[in-house]
Amino acid sequence: MVAPETLKAAQAGDRDALITLLREIEPHVYKTAYYLLNNEQDAMDASQEALIRIYQKIGTYEERALFKTWVQRIVTNICIDKFRRTKPSVSIDEHEMVFASGQFVEDEVMAVFAQKDIIEAIDKLPVQHRTVIVLRYLHDFSYAEIADSLQLPINTVKSYLFRARQQLQQYLQDYQKGGVRG
Repeated sequence: MVAPETLKAAQAGDRDALITLLREIEPHVYKTAYYLLNNEQDAMDASQEALIRIYQKIGTYEERALFKTWVQRIVTNICIDKFRRTKPSVSIDEHEMVFASGQFVEDEVMAVFAQKDIIEAIDKLPVQHRTVIVLRYLHDFSYAEIADSLQLPINTVKSYLFRARQQLQQYLQDYQKGGVRG
């Protein structure tokens, strides 16, 4: 994710290294915020807030945790706070449907419907379950990294993931049966 020498230089007060570090982590921060909040504007706001907090707190980062889990803890906490203030909504209308050449249009349309239903299903999850799903499957975090990032026992992470997968499976039953909503 971030080169160790860039991190060390940023912590030591090197402004250029700090800017480089923030630019490197920005896409990861936004991705987490978007999948937790399901709204582009809220995700941009949360990302900006997280990057500012990282900028302000970089000197307090200690290597007891991986840098990526420290960053994810910050962005996740900001998103959870935003989520508690206002329940987010999914806006698929913001995304353009672009068809790849050489593919069947029906397959592309079905993929868009499937993606919409998956996003809506994730949006229905309780915030703790949504968070572990995003960290595990979007950022490919290990159980230990999720536990560290969220400051939870590893068994709680496993339990949240198990329950979240069960809920997603229940929400997406139409697709398992070969049906389509919409």
